[in-house]
Amino acid sequence: MPLTALQPSFVLVRPQMAENIGAAARAMWNFELDDMRVVAARDGWPSKKAIAMASGAGRLLEEARHFNDLESAIGDCHFTFATTARVRSLEKPVYSPEEAIQLVFEKINFGHKVSILFGPERAGLENKEIVKANAFISVPVNPKFPSLNLAQCILILSYEWRRISIVENVSRAKLCKTEWATKEEVNRLSVHYENCLEQAGYFFPQTKAAGMKVSLRNMWSRLPLTRVDIQIFHGMLRQMVRRKEKGP
Repeated sequence: MPLTALQPSFVLVRPQMAENIGAAARAMWNFELDDMRVVAARDGWPSKKAIAMASGAGRLLEEARHFNDLESAIGDCHFTFATTARVRSLEKPVYSPEEAIQLVFEKINFGHKVSILFGPERAGLENKEIVKANAFISVPVNPKFPSLNLAQCILILSYEWRRISIVENVSRAKLCKTEWATKEEVNRLSVHYENCLEQAGYFFPQTKAAGMKVSLRNMWSRLPLTRVDIQIFHGMLRQMVRRKEKGP
């Protein structure tokens, strides 16, 4: 288990080379980060090649959690960043590494669980994965050569975390009689609305339905929702459905 809950979770989505996972673990442990989550590693899990490459950070890999899908990996998180080197069409806030980690620090000390997604080495994260994030982290690399190694990207963000956490005082703010909603809870809310809107014929015409659903999920991911907020939204929708079924 991680040494402390007061740190972000680094989520490696479909990593393609075991050696890169090991190098990523080494980069994290250089700056006292040890909450690694691995989603659908191409070469399987656990990996002897990854452990060999990790050198002294083998414990981190032994305790890293492996998931078959992204939803499971970030289900307990309240806020998720996605790293990207490309401009995306989805409307989300974009932060530099320094700005993003400052926000990560603030959110964690406010009671959030925060995760940062890193895509596979060849092409990065896909839109279906990006849409699950609340915001982007974009490293200002050379636009003529934007390819950044997985471990290098993790090293940059780990360094920023270490730098900020050393100079800041940790103070946690508590919410009054509630907690922040997790990604899993927000996802259930999204599915609830999507199903009801489907029955109501909202997604029309059919050719635009997929894009409308992506926009709706993107909206939910941007909202800072508490568990009480989630209950209110579910309750409102249930009441509207009951009202419609009863008739005037």
